Amino acid sequence: MARSGIQFQKGLSLPEFQRLYGTEDQCEAALEQARWPDGFRCPRCNGHEHGLVYGRRLKRYQCRTCSHQATLTAGTIMQATKLPLTTWFLAFYLIGQAKTGISSLELSRHLGVKYDTAWLLHNKILRAMTEREEAYLLRGKIQMDDSYLGGELPGGKAGRGSENKIPIVAAVSLNEAGHPIHVRITAVSGFSSEAISDWAKRHLMPGSQVLSDGLACFRAVTTANCHHKAVVTGGKHPNELPQFRWINTVLGNLKTSFNGTFHAFNFDKYARRYLGGFCFRFNRRFAMAAMTERIANAVCCCKPVTEGSLRVAEAYG
Repeated sequence: MARSGIQFQKGLSLPEFQRLYGTEDQCEAALEQARWPDGFRCPRCNGHEHGLVYGRRLKRYQCRTCSHQATLTAGTIMQATKLPLTTWFLAFYLIGQAKTGISSLELSRHLGVKYDTAWLLHNKILRAMTEREEAYLLRGKIQMDDSYLGGELPGGKAGRGSENKIPIVAAVSLNEAGHPIHVRITAVSGFSSEAISDWAKRHLMPGSQVLSDGLACFRAVTTANCHHKAVVTGGKHPNELPQFRWINTVLGNLKTSFNGTFHAFNFDKYARRYLGGFCFRFNRRFAMAAMTERIANAVCCCKPVTEGSLRVAEAYG
């Protein structure tokens, strides 16, 4: 059997990572390239002429037009960080290279920081990855399915009524050869026509051709000007439904990943950003070597957020 080009692709080895991002100066240069690929732009007036002010942990860029001073992290989700940039980049690397994801506890051990610090760092990075993902729309031929994420809590309700189970919608777009290109997995408020309609308008390109099972609410994708075809599965095993091969594979990989990585996890509270992190890695699976750089780009585009807002339960549309 031929080896999978994706599974056996050359990623970014740890020695190579250390060669590229092993010092503060190297990480600073990489972050500057990620934030201002065409050269410095003043956050206040968009001017590019600037001088440098040294003497602090991070150098400051002073605009020669309006005299505004900015650092590399100001205005991003890294704003006001006290951690070295090498710690941030090592987190980018570990999160990006972990095929099944990484827990905050494991991340704290690798980074040598307290758990609370690792949790905050981890969730800020996942927030940036999720925002990056939500900027894209699925298009073309799309397989779509529903599922639940999370397990039963001790002493809680069983089955679909469990307080830790949340409904999710998963969709994968295919190329002309029928291979998966882009995946989107999102927590929703429920499997109602209204919820699916709102989901489709946010995540699907008008004109897309959506294939789903016979769940009635999926017909609501037509409100987003998409074409819809339903196949009644009748309780068949996934192996008997080749037309849903890729969406079933993605959901299987997702649940295997989460079950093996996250324990005692509050899915009802934090699912959105962890699902976003999974999709971010999946959608860039052809470029594992560039994953650290891709995450740095996402972090630079994400606005500052407080720890309090990260710990608040997310609302699902």
